[in-house]
Amino acid sequence: MPIRVLIADDHAIVREGVHLILDRQPDIEVIGEATDGLAAVALARSLRPDVVCMDLSMPGLDGMAATRRIRQECPEVAVVALTVHGSDEYFFEMLKAGAAGYVLKGAASADLVEAVRAAAAGSTFLYPPLARRLVDDYVGRSRATPSGPHEGLTVREREILVLVGQGLANKDIAERLVITLSTVQTHVGHIADKLGLANRAELIRYAIRHDLIAAESQ
Repeated sequence: MPIRVLIADDHAIVREGVHLILDRQPDIEVIGEATDGLAAVALARSLRPDVVCMDLSMPGLDGMAATRRIRQECPEVAVVALTVHGSDEYFFEMLKAGAAGYVLKGAASADLVEAVRAAAAGSTFLYPPLARRLVDDYVGRSRATPSGPHEGLTVREREILVLVGQGLANKDIAERLVITLSTVQTHVGHIADKLGLANRAELIRYAIRHDLIAAESQ
């Protein structure tokens, strides 16, 4: 069975060009075209394509919102972004929305074909320069937030651990966070239990050793 594709773009000339590129492939069949996000969602729901080639800037419901809707209502339908937007903001938000591919309109037609095939196979295709950004972002986050047992703490517990590491007494932490002293004491006890530490001195050493104080202040 060929890969069934829906094209969503508000520019007719773009839709025609993408249609021609994909229809030349023996394993790909274009089954529909949408001129805006709402139409893309409706056609994805009724046609159940394997892949939607989604523009981001469209009238009414934009491509990002349409992608979220499609992924929620038709999780078996993959979405490949085909856009002029190469900024990090659009790129990362589209990935969060559930896109399986991101291709710039200035890319070679072979990149689009590869992206459609990868998405249909349950894989991911990212335009190479953008894939590098994703790797750099991941590495940066890994360096900024050292991993360790504290990853299992809640946001509040992590916040209190940092303050303990800074040398604040429970009373000062309570005033800083506008919570009761007993609440702070309970949190400190839970933190110690989760990290397998015996006392406050060990909590302070843990926070310093794992660079939590420096990481949180950046």
